[in-house]
Amino acid sequence: MQIAPNHEYLQYCGRIDFDDPMAPVMVFPCSFVRMKFTGNTLKVALKNKQAYWDNYMGYILDGEQGRFLLPLEEMCHMEIPVEKEKEEHEILLFKRMDSCHTVTFFGFSIGEGEHILELPPLPDRKIEVYGDSVSAGEVSEAVEFAGKEDPEHNGEYSNSWYSYAWLAARKLGAQIHDIAQGGIALMNNTGWFCEPDYIGMECVYDKISYHPDLGEIKKWDFKRYTPHVVILAIGQNDSHPVDFMKENPRGDMAEKWRRHYQDFVLKLRSVYPMAAIILTTTVLNHAKEWDDAIEEVCFSLGDKKVHHFLYRDNGCKTPGHIRIPEAEQMAEELSAYIDSLGDEIWR
Repeated sequence: MQIAPNHEYLQYCGRIDFDDPMAPVMVFPCSFVRMKFTGNTLKVALKNKQAYWDNYMGYILDGEQGRFLLPLEEMCHMEIPVEKEKEEHEILLFKRMDSCHTVTFFGFSIGEGEHILELPPLPDRKIEVYGDSVSAGEVSEAVEFAGKEDPEHNGEYSNSWYSYAWLAARKLGAQIHDIAQGGIALMNNTGWFCEPDYIGMECVYDKISYHPDLGEIKKWDFKRYTPHVVILAIGQNDSHPVDFMKENPRGDMAEKWRRHYQDFVLKLRSVYPMAAIILTTTVLNHAKEWDDAIEEVCFSLGDKKVHHFLYRDNGCKTPGHIRIPEAEQMAEELSAYIDSLGDEIWR
């Protein structure tokens, strides 16, 4: 039995391209489609489009996590093993990685005579994260390298399920849109994303499709999702190719960055006038001057709903990416801080 992508009982979350409702495209990490069904047969039809790395999809089936490798540029029909003893099952198929690839979803297949069942609704609470590889969960599964430089890899360790962003959302009982991209900085011509013509978050935040190697650049309609809490976790890749904030925090480039950062926060405020906005970085090693600059911008805004949050080990925990234990600690601290703002932020 074929389950089309536009079936009323399928449940989606994430900034997903639905221009073709029969072929939605997942771009951002943490994007997912969810289904409850009967029977012991489950297949999924997908088409991958690769920019770099090996590309994997993740899934949670009846509470157990799995993954599979996607072919590069062709349609695939992946069979997901289902435990025979149970009559009802629930699958959450999610994008593990950032825009190193996009994946088009063409539907599920279940056994003949079986049924798709209605799911409980998604949580009312909504958060949105703007960040880099740490927010995307890049290299998070390389737990034996906690506190160390990254191992050599080709995408196999990246898993948005274990990003601090999605961990925090689950702790808070909230939906998430994770606008996170490995290597990205705030401004163009800095960071690592799309080198040598680096693209910054200023040019990505309002897009649904943004990688020039993956097709048409498309705008996002902010009316489709209104978060209660927005987390801006940018200010780490910005030190490449020159760590101008550390070298000269009152120099021209540092002042330019603060202006652009403030303008970016104001852009988020203009599209989300009621949201709580949390400015932060992460525990990944970086110069303290970046967090000082963010604090200065936060203070200058004078907006009671804009907050600056620092982790206990902010900027001094690891030279490599955040692994699962570090992400769990970050999520615990971040969710506790958001809880401390009171229930009114969710209204």
